[in-house]
Amino acid sequence: MNRPSLPAAAALAAAGALLLTACGGGDDKTKDGDKIAGARDSKQQASPSASEAEESTDRPKIALPKDLKYVFNWPSTRNATEKAVLHDGEQFIKATDMALAEQDPLHKAYRFYSEGEAAAGTEVYVKRFVDHKARTTGTYRFFKGAVSVKGGKASLVYCEDQSKAFNRYIETDKVDETPVTKNSYVFYNTSMRKNDQGVWVTEKMLSQRGAAQCQP
Repeated sequence: MNRPSLPAAAALAAAGALLLTACGGGDDKTKDGDKIAGARDSKQQASPSASEAEESTDRPKIALPKDLKYVFNWPSTRNATEKAVLHDGEQFIKATDMALAEQDPLHKAYRFYSEGEAAAGTEVYVKRFVDHKARTTGTYRFFKGAVSVKGGKASLVYCEDQSKAFNRYIETDKVDETPVTKNSYVFYNTSMRKNDQGVWVTEKMLSQRGAAQCQP
């Protein structure tokens, strides 16, 4: 599965190292291997504010290590629904890294923002890090986002820059600083739905590592 399905491509290398992804686990390509239509350049903007749903829903608190940072260059929009989709997609990413930091494959935070294939893929992804006693560190940048909403369903596609993000091994505190390559850039396509609590949960996620549309 990708990011999770997830992310996003967390596979174990032959040497036992982990390939970085901010969230979820799975193959490095989409199911059909083709580019996914619909991605467009986003106008740089700060992370969207919390939706009205967040104010009325008892959501898990996301607490992350100080050495883990994010830059969300999400698309600029005045549409409240699109803002909510972007916000909840962002929370899922952070919640998954929180599960890595706390070494909990069944962490309630990412399970709050995902279900079905996405939740199952994230559990596998987090467990791989736990098995290696590792988590993520550094800075992740998200860009070229696009949101499409139809009724209670939505899709969120975007690129992820992992060039300044690495694995940190918990027992030794060693950071595995890997060189930047085309595979440091990942394309994601996520399927989401609005649940009974008013939360946009991620159901499926496909990723393509080294995607041409995400290269600098």
